[in-house]
Amino acid sequence: MPAKPKPRETPAELRRRAEKDSLIKHKETPSPRTQVDTQRLLHELEVHQIELEMQNAELRLARDEAEAVRERYTDLYDFAPVGYFTILANGAIRMVNLAGAALVGMERSRLVGRSFEMLFPPDLRAALNRFLDQVLAGKTGLVIESGFMHRGQADRFVAIHGQSSPDAEECSVTVTDITGRKQAEDAVCVSEIRYRRLFETAHDGVLLIDPETRKITDANPFMSKLLGYSHQELVGKELYEIGLLKDEVASQKMFRRLKRTHEVRYQDLPLESQSGKHQEVEVVANLYQENDRPVIQCNIRDITERKRAEDILRRNEALFSSLIGHAPVGVYVVDARFCLQQANPPALKAFAEVDPLIHRDFSEIVRIVWPKRVAEQILARFRHTLKTGEPYHSPEFVERRRDLGSKEHYEWQIERVTLPAGEFGVVCFFNDITARIHALQAQRDLNVLTVSNLNLKKEIVRRKALEEVLHQTRAEETRLLVQSRKQELRLRGLSHQILHVQEEERKRISRELHDVIAQTLVGINVHVSALAQDTNSELDTLQERTASTHRMVEKSVDMVHQFARELRPTLLDDLGLIPARQTHLKAFMEETGIRVSLKAFAGIEKAPEMIRTTFYRIAQEALTNVTKHARATSVEIRICNRTDAISLEILDDGEGFDVNESKTSRRKGRLGLIGMRERAEMIGGSFSVASAPGAPTTVRVLIPSSRGKAKKLPSPKTAGTPAGKKS
Repeated sequence: MPAKPKPRETPAELRRRAEKDSLIKHKETPSPRTQVDTQRLLHELEVHQIELEMQNAELRLARDEAEAVRERYTDLYDFAPVGYFTILANGAIRMVNLAGAALVGMERSRLVGRSFEMLFPPDLRAALNRFLDQVLAGKTGLVIESGFMHRGQADRFVAIHGQSSPDAEECSVTVTDITGRKQAEDAVCVSEIRYRRLFETAHDGVLLIDPETRKITDANPFMSKLLGYSHQELVGKELYEIGLLKDEVASQKMFRRLKRTHEVRYQDLPLESQSGKHQEVEVVANLYQENDRPVIQCNIRDITERKRAEDILRRNEALFSSLIGHAPVGVYVVDARFCLQQANPPALKAFAEVDPLIHRDFSEIVRIVWPKRVAEQILARFRHTLKTGEPYHSPEFVERRRDLGSKEHYEWQIERVTLPAGEFGVVCFFNDITARIHALQAQRDLNVLTVSNLNLKKEIVRRKALEEVLHQTRAEETRLLVQSRKQELRLRGLSHQILHVQEEERKRISRELHDVIAQTLVGINVHVSALAQDTNSELDTLQERTASTHRMVEKSVDMVHQFARELRPTLLDDLGLIPARQTHLKAFMEETGIRVSLKAFAGIEKAPEMIRTTFYRIAQEALTNVTKHARATSVEIRICNRTDAISLEILDDGEGFDVNESKTSRRKGRLGLIGMRERAEMIGGSFSVASAPGAPTTVRVLIPSSRGKAKKLPSPKTAGTPAGKKS
C-alpha cells in the first residue's frame, strides 16, 4: 500500500522552522547597534528563502503524489477488461481505454474526436442516440444491446451501460463484448429448430412417453399417418391402446424392462392401424433424461417393404444362379468365407486341373493354378474388393500357369455383390484372350521398323534442342557471374562504409577525450600546482580553491562515467534491461525534451544476455534517429511477451520517412537501420520498420522465444558497433 502522506505545515509553522534553521546556520551572535538593521534585513531574507524552499519541497511532494494517483487511475482505466468510452454531449468520443480500442480494432488516437454512433451499423444509430439522450438526461440503470463495428465490419454484438456526468456535459459508457453469448443463444435456437424439424419430417414414427404414467405426450406426423390417428387422439393413450402391443400386461412388461436396461428393441412386431390394416414394424425404445426428467422415446419403423424385399430376394436366388450358368464368359463366385461357391461351364473348363473345385478354399485353388508371387497378388485383390467394395478391372493379365506350364493372357474384373443369402461375395468375370494377343503380336512386329524410324527422327530433334538449351545455360552462367561480381563490389563498399563509421567514432571519442577530459585534467593540474606553491593564503581562500579543484575532479569522473555508459552501461549487467533503459530514458528526456514511456514485462530480465543487449542497443539507436530526424514530441517503447516470441516496439509521433527510399539509399553514413537489422538478425530475430512521410514511425523486432536455448549466441562484447554511432 502507498505510504500515508504527512500533514502539511501551516505558514506560521514553516516560518518558525525557517527562523530556527537560519539561526542554526549562521550561529547568530549579538552585533553592534550600528549593524542591527542590516543583520535584521539579512535574517528576514534568509528566513523567506528557507521558507520558500520548504514550500517548494511541499509542492514537489504534492505533485509526485498527484502523479502517482493519476498513473494508478490511468492503469485501471487503460487495462480494464471492458471498453470504456467518454462521450461528449455532441456524440464525439473524448476518451477511450485499450479494451475499447481493441473492440473497434483501431488505435485510440484515431478514435478520439470521432462520432460514437459511427461505431454502430447505420440501422442501429437512431436507437443508440435515443439511449445516449436518456443517459445524458440523468436516467440510470439503462442497458442496450446492439451490433458493433469491428475494423469496419458489423461482426460483434455488445452490451452498453451508460452514466451521465454531474454537469450533463458528457457521459461514461461501458461496452461489453457479448458476441459469444449471442452466438451461443442463436446456436441453441437453431438446435431447437433443427430438432423440431427432424421430429416433424422424420420418415419413422416417433413417440414421446412419460415413464410414470406410460402415456404418450407427443407424436410426430409420420406416426399419425402410420396409425391413422390424429395427434390429439394419440396424446394421452398407452401403447396397447393404439395397437402397438397386444395388451396392457405386455405394455407393463416392456416398461419394466426399459427402466432396467434403458433400451428395448423389437425386430418384428405386428401393428394394427385404426382402419384395421396390419403392418410389420421394428420398434426401438430408449429411456433418457431431459432437463432432469426421464423421457421415453419410441422409434417405430415400418418394415413391410423390407419384408417384401426379402421375399423378392429369395425368389431372385434361382435367377442369379441361372444368369451365372448362361454367361458367355467365365464367371465364378467367392463367398464371404473365401470359398468358391459357384462356377459356370467356361470357368469349370479353366479350372479343369483342380479337383475338387466347388466349396473349396479359394486360396488353395489360386495357389494351384498360379505361382506363389502371382497368387498372392490375386488373393490381395479379392480380399480388398470383398472388404471395401472397390471393383477391380485388369484389361490384360499375362502370366505362366503353374498347373499347365504355358503362358496365357486373360482379361478379368471383379466386383462385390450381395449374395442371395444376404452376405457379401465377390464375382469374377474373365475371358481367355491368348489367341487374340498372338494375332496382334504379328501386327505389332510389322510396325517396329516404322516406330524405330520415328524414334530416330525424334532423337535428332531432341539433341538439337539440348544443344540450344546448353547455349542458353552458358549465357545464363555468364550473366550470374557478372551479377555475383557486382554484389561483391557492393559488399566491399558496405564494408568500407562500416570501417569509415568505426574510424569516425574513434575520432569522435579521441576528440572528446582530448578536448574535454584532457583540458579538465590540465586545469586540475594547474590548480594543484597553485595550491602547492601558495602557502600564505588564508584558510577560506584555500578551502575555496580546494573545493573548486574537487568540483573539476568530479566533473572529470562524470565525463569518464558518461563515456563508459555510452560504450557499455554497467546498469545493464548489474541490474538488468529495465533499470538500464529507465536510466537512459531519464537522461534522454532531460537532454532532448522528448517524452518517452517504457512498458515491459518483468520476464524480460530472464531472457539471454544477448537478447537484452540487442533490445537496449536497438532502442538506443532508434531514439538517436528520433532526435536527429523525426521531430517527435513523444516516444513509446514496448517490450511484450507473445505466444512464440518476444517483441520490441518503438513508436514515435514524428514526421516519418519513405522506408523503400531508405532501403535503396546509398548515401554515406546511412547505417542506422542496417545496424539495427543486423543486430536483430544476428540472434535469429526479424526487424521491420513501418513509416511514411508525415506519418508516425514504428520500429518492430521479433525474437523467437526459443532462440536463447536453440543455439549458442555470440558474445555481446563483439556484436554490433559502439552505442554512440547512429545514422
